[in-house]
Amino acid sequence: MTRVVLATRNAHKVAELGQILGGLGLAIELVGLDAYPDVPEVAETGATFAANALLKAEAVAAATGQPAIADDSGLCVDALNGMPGIFSARWSGGGGDAANLDLVLAQIAEVPDERRGAAFRCSAVLVVPGHVGEVAEGEVRGRLLRERRGTNGFGYDPIFVPDGESRTTAEMDAEEKNALSHRGRAFRALAPMIERALR
Repeated sequence: MTRVVLATRNAHKVAELGQILGGLGLAIELVGLDAYPDVPEVAETGATFAANALLKAEAVAAATGQPAIADDSGLCVDALNGMPGIFSARWSGGGGDAANLDLVLAQIAEVPDERRGAAFRCSAVLVVPGHVGEVAEGEVRGRLLRERRGTNGFGYDPIFVPDGESRTTAEMDAEEKNALSHRGRAFRALAPMIERALR
């Protein structure tokens, strides 16, 4: 079984990506960066989700000598010209999930319901040491509510209702959310690349 390192110390992400990839039948042992405490944080200096994911995956593959998977994702709000986008995790200046969500709600408070469209986007990257990285993309469109609903998920999940749904992604169980999420879509698209690369 090949060890693959997820370029994150976010326990939520490790669990979520483990569930998504675990359901695809890949013969890999998935670990997060907690298994490599000496690997430094990688600065996300790219201008796109794909560039940031590639920076992280390349750095972790180089530091560990193992295949590495990284993703970068975020909420792109139509009324905010696609922001917070790549700044989603630090939109409030480091205040965490609740502060980020509160800031977005405040920024679109005057936006009418019919113009509260948004998308979650994700770029997922696999880097095998000595090889060029492979990139897969995922997106889910939806709309933003005016107040939180649901306690599952994290980040902006409590205010995001995917198209065709009446529930927020925070009101769905993990299996339902992964079936339609941006991360689920990106990682399912990446799975055949992982399989090919690790053969």
